[in-house]
Amino acid sequence: MGENIRFNIKLADVPIGISALYNSTKLFCREYLTDEKPACKVCVEYSDIVFEKEKSAMQDERNGVSVRRFSDNYLETLAVYRKIAEELTDWGILLFHGSAVAVDGEAYLFTAKSGVGKSTHTRIWRETFGSRAVMVNDDKPLLRITDGGVTVYGTPWDGKHHLSNNIAVPLKAVCILERGSENRIRKITRREAWPFLMQQTYRPACSDKLEQVMRLTEQITSKAGLYRLACNMEAQAAVTAYEGMK
Repeated sequence: MGENIRFNIKLADVPIGISALYNSTKLFCREYLTDEKPACKVCVEYSDIVFEKEKSAMQDERNGVSVRRFSDNYLETLAVYRKIAEELTDWGILLFHGSAVAVDGEAYLFTAKSGVGKSTHTRIWRETFGSRAVMVNDDKPLLRITDGGVTVYGTPWDGKHHLSNNIAVPLKAVCILERGSENRIRKITRREAWPFLMQQTYRPACSDKLEQVMRLTEQITSKAGLYRLACNMEAQAAVTAYEGMK
């Protein structure tokens, strides 16, 4: 770790200046590098890495599992994305925890509690629909909310399977997944969807930013189809989900 590493990336159509401590962070973002003048900047200090380390340890302790040890290089990528997420709320953009797959140019965003099988379900979609299906992001896509609707963007933060593409796709629907012995999908109300969507959206500590996130999440519920899917993770689950949301 020497002098700060400075570079620009473009996420959700916003050029962002990054000042990082490790060159590995620039390598991590290599598919999103840009020469465009940044509209905003984020700077990582070592205290940010310490914060991520302590936050991860507290979460493991709450979950009753052994505390995981991550490298400073990896923790810096988390710190960068946290700072980016807070900046991008000013552009009407949210960081969302979910797996987004596009079929025929429309994106379907699946979210669920940890361990339910978001990535498994979108893998079934890709296997079922073949070349018609394109992965947008498997873990933490960005959602840009405008008067015209919601657009889903790929990011480098794409989960343990590293499934993402640097693309932008209009959002057709958001689907809350749960396990079930039979595949059943139903449309849900904005009131039913909103609390769960808020849980899956990055929520800044700053009250003003948090209010922005709440407003943007409310707008998503009025601009995209909202569904709940009980699925058994077999091939038919993708067909049931697609036909129910299409």
